[in-house]
Amino acid sequence: MPSYGRDLIIFLVMLLINAIVSVVYYLLARFVFESKESKYSKEEKDKKHSLEIRLIVMLIVPVIGPIFFIVSWLIYKVFFSEPVDLEDVIFSKDKVKFNVRAEEEKERNLTSLEEAVEITDKKELRTLMMSVVGGDIRKFLSSINFALTSNDSETAHYAASVMQDALNDFRINVAKRIKKMNEDEDNKAVHAEALIEYMNAILEQKVFIDMEQREYVDKLDEAADILYEEGRDRITEEHMEKVALRLLETGEYDKCEKWCDRLKIVHPLTLATYTCRLKLLFNMGRKEEFFETIEELKNSSIVIDKETLELIRVFRQN
Repeated sequence: MPSYGRDLIIFLVMLLINAIVSVVYYLLARFVFESKESKYSKEEKDKKHSLEIRLIVMLIVPVIGPIFFIVSWLIYKVFFSEPVDLEDVIFSKDKVKFNVRAEEEKERNLTSLEEAVEITDKKELRTLMMSVVGGDIRKFLSSINFALTSNDSETAHYAASVMQDALNDFRINVAKRIKKMNEDEDNKAVHAEALIEYMNAILEQKVFIDMEQREYVDKLDEAADILYEEGRDRITEEHMEKVALRLLETGEYDKCEKWCDRLKIVHPLTLATYTCRLKLLFNMGRKEEFFETIEELKNSSIVIDKETLELIRVFRQN
């Protein structure tokens, strides 16, 4: 028999053996996993698909294909199929200390929500909205309030529901805190300070209608009065500036001026004392006093930051 004929027969025999091995491997694997998995489960379908691909590879790539899959299976059984030892794993929440990283991605989503309202892809907008309201939303109510204008009815409806719940919680908590502040005579200043911080975080976002916003700003002013009278040592320029700005936003200039005067008395050498008065004088149109205050600030030892310089520049142009 010519050598080429013998080589051809050997080649065909190898192909036949390869085909038999491939089919046997496929059938055995099907039998093993079907005896363990529930019928028609997603996992079963995925494994069937994987086995079909392996069968095709083994048929197209004789010898090497079967060897590769058989050797990889043996390596897995020898080195990676041991059960995991969970003896030393602690599941008690009391014994676990979590190091929570900053949610930078979420913060980026929150700051861009107003732009996201313009997104035409409704699915993308809804996904972003869900990520925004997944945690503590009190700091981001203004952005959620803006989402009420979305053309997507589902997003707008969800935003309205979230806003309603958040504002109702605020109303209930403010009432409880005021009651506690008035009843606990020994710790009035402590409760007043906490109330100012809590209320300002919501009120500065201006999510209430004008009438209700003014009502709560007046309550904020009352709490600040208590802190000023009962705990002068606890009231900071930040507290006083926050109250003054909220009053300025609602057009209550007399009350705002009260806090500007108090700032000058309690914290005379702070930048907030001057910026608060400058904003008030500008809104009231008292230009002469406005420029006098600028001169006082220039002649003082207070360091003027970039934000204040920009504020003065804008006011002067107007």
